[in-house]
Amino acid sequence: MGKISRETPLAEITLRRYERPCVNDRELVRKFCLSLGLLQPGDSRDVIVDVLRVLLKARQEKEELHSEEIKNKVMDYRKTNKLAMLGIASSNIRRQLKRLKDLHLIETNANLYRISEWNNVTEIFEEKIKNFMLSSIMSRINEYVQKIDEEFPHKS
Repeated sequence: MGKISRETPLAEITLRRYERPCVNDRELVRKFCLSLGLLQPGDSRDVIVDVLRVLLKARQEKEELHSEEIKNKVMDYRKTNKLAMLGIASSNIRRQLKRLKDLHLIETNANLYRISEWNNVTEIFEEKIKNFMLSSIMSRINEYVQKIDEEFPHKS
């Protein structure tokens, strides 16, 4: 019997629940990244936190940034705050930008990055992640649940 489905997911999201948000801006962004599976618990390679933080700061000025500008701002921030210079290679910064883009948190226009449509993260989360991605994933899981119940009926 041949394969009936691909083993590569069409969409994927990891969700985690943490304590209520804190005040420190970097820690706030870090917990958000952990909550969405963009960062693994205990991971010391947390440059995605600073990449997203830089883009959130740039949104305040409606500033679009090239990946090298993002890299430089991340490096400056990490230096100033005495954080390890892990994961700051240009190729890794671009990889982290792709991950943020895949979750629809950011978008590009002519190689310039910005928070999607300059929106609030609340709007982006509701519209792109909760209503689109989660809804689509949950709908497909429901199809599997129904099919399982058909294939393996419960005897009362």
